[in-house]
Amino acid sequence: MDDIKLSNFNSKSKDEVVFTEDRIALVSGGTRGIGRGICEILKRAGATVIAGYASDDEQAKKFTRETNIKSIKWDVSNFQECDNVVKEIISEYGTLSILVNNAGITRDSTIKKMSIDQWQDVINVNLNSVFNMTKVCWDEMTSKHFGRIINISSVNGQAGQYGQVNYCAAKAGIIGMTKAIAQEGARYNITANTVAPGYVDTEMVAAVPQNVLDKIISTIPVGRLGHPQEIARAVAFLAREDSQFVTGSTISINGGHHMY
Repeated sequence: MDDIKLSNFNSKSKDEVVFTEDRIALVSGGTRGIGRGICEILKRAGATVIAGYASDDEQAKKFTRETNIKSIKWDVSNFQECDNVVKEIISEYGTLSILVNNAGITRDSTIKKMSIDQWQDVINVNLNSVFNMTKVCWDEMTSKHFGRIINISSVNGQAGQYGQVNYCAAKAGIIGMTKAIAQEGARYNITANTVAPGYVDTEMVAAVPQNVLDKIISTIPVGRLGHPQEIARAVAFLAREDSQFVTGSTISINGGHHMY
C-alpha cells in the first residue's frame, strides 16, 4: 500500500462545524472501518451521533471509549428491532435527522457453490436493512420536513465482481432504491443519496488474500486503497442542510478503479 500520510485525512482542524445541536445522526455498522470514519466526522461537524453494531460488544465498548460516541446493538435485518431502536432514539433525543445505512457483510462464493443461506444473509443485511431503517425513520423525517439519508453501496454494485453475486445484487439494489426514495422525499426536504466506495483500507478488505489484494490495487489508477476518512467526507457533505439540491445521486469514490 502507498505510504501516503494519513495525517492528510485525520486532521480535525479542517472540519467545519455545520450541524445544529438538534441534528441527530444514526450510522449503522458504525463502530469500525468506514462507519467509524463517518461517525467521527459527523460528530466533529456538530451532529449528535449514535453508532449501530451487530455483534462485537468489546469492539463497540472500545469505540465508545475512544470516540465518546454512543453505540447501540441491534440486527438491521430485523424490522422490529430497527423500529424499536429508532423509537428509543427519538424518545431520548427528540428526533432523528440523519440516517447513514452502512451495515454490510460478505458471504462470497460463485453462484454454482453459493447456498441459499449465503444469498439470503447478504440480501437481508445489506439491502433489506436499507428498507427497514428508512421505513422506520420516514414518519419522523416527513413530520419535521428534514432528513438526510445516505446509503453506502460499493464499486462492486456498479461494476460487478466474480464470486460476489449476492453482494453485488444487494449493493446495486441500494442504488435503485435510493433514487426512488429521493423522489418520494423531495417534497419533505428529505434527500437520499448513495456513496459507492471502492476498495478501502478496512478489516473487510484486509480479509482478502494478499495476492488477490495486490492484483486489485494494481488496477486502481491512484495506486492505493482508499481511507475511511475519504468516504466519510463525502457522507458529511451529503448530510449538510445546504446540500438539499443533491438528491438521488451516486458519488463514486474508488481511485479511478471504475469510471463511467
